[in-house]
Amino acid sequence: MGPSSRGTPLGGWGLGMGPEAQRFERRRLRVVVTRAESQAAPLVERIAALGHDVVVCPLIEIVPLGDDPVDPAPYDWVVVTSPNGAAELARRLVAPPRRLAAVGPGTAAELRAHGLAPALVPRVSTQDGLLAELPQPAGRVLVAAAEGARRLLVDELDADFLPLYRTVELRPDEPPAGDLAVVASTTAARALAATGAGLPVVAIGPQTAAAAREAGLTVLAEAETHDLDGLVAAVARAAGET
Repeated sequence: MGPSSRGTPLGGWGLGMGPEAQRFERRRLRVVVTRAESQAAPLVERIAALGHDVVVCPLIEIVPLGDDPVDPAPYDWVVVTSPNGAAELARRLVAPPRRLAAVGPGTAAELRAHGLAPALVPRVSTQDGLLAELPQPAGRVLVAAAEGARRLLVDELDADFLPLYRTVELRPDEPPAGDLAVVASTTAARALAATGAGLPVVAIGPQTAAAAREAGLTVLAEAETHDLDGLVAAVARAAGET
């Protein structure tokens, strides 16, 4: 059985601790941040503040899919499934939606940063969690997300789908080197595996963790809240600091 998604100290992953991993001594680690270059700085700063060395190795690029205005007037709900989607939607909206739903706290925070207040942020930050809490019947729904995003909400709600951006995998000249990597999307997880680096990972949520495992990566920890705070806390758990 692989390491628990709630966090296995790195000593238990082969850095010398074995069965007494709970007594892992704090050490300075090399943490690889794989986020898009334009979005990496806040996470880099927070991990460095834990006392670790940070290797910045962008493995994804966010590519907007057009500039056409988005009119939310026909919809009872507009559902946003990522912070990138929130930023792109805010850039293109012609008016505030009647009601907004954000898949998790990171997406909600990005909406609020653009002056948009979500009416629903589910307790479980997944499409399944959002579907469970969305009032039924939901009426006419628009799902605004990445191209190729999971289709659960679209299918279950018979919703319209608006692809706002594409997440593109990048290939570094050399595989990143470190003690662990942080992956904040399924695309980043697959891109890391494709480098052949074989690093264990901290994942932002269950879909990303599942993609990492499917790609052959070891998941040391999964963020309990799917945002920056959750990622940083998961890195701390994986390093045996809490």
